[in-house]
Amino acid sequence: MRNPEFIYKIASPEAYGVLARTGVFPGMPVDLADGYVHFSTAAQLAETLRLHFSGQGDVVVFSVRSSDLGMALRWEPSRGGQLFPHLYGELHIGAVDRQATVSVAADGSVALPEWVV
Repeated sequence: MRNPEFIYKIASPEAYGVLARTGVFPGMPVDLADGYVHFSTAAQLAETLRLHFSGQGDVVVFSVRSSDLGMALRWEPSRGGQLFPHLYGELHIGAVDRQATVSVAADGSVALPEWVV
């Protein structure tokens, strides 16, 4: 499998605020529990939002260039056997390409930014 150029992280506004202030992503509760930072590909992002963030209102979606993460990025099977990107290391603000706040409706629907490709 060829890695996509960009992968995407979903964070609470508070967690993204810590990243913006300190330069290091603190992790979401699921990241801390699992010991790695969960990412999604563009093709996986809408379903991840629907399954895990329905009704949560505003969340921050940000893109990271997968090649910038080096060997700390691993592709591992998860939902339905799909390979998901997992970062076993710190995520620094310099790795963030773009970010946007999106609103996730109660049914999980969301309008993704046009740059999610």
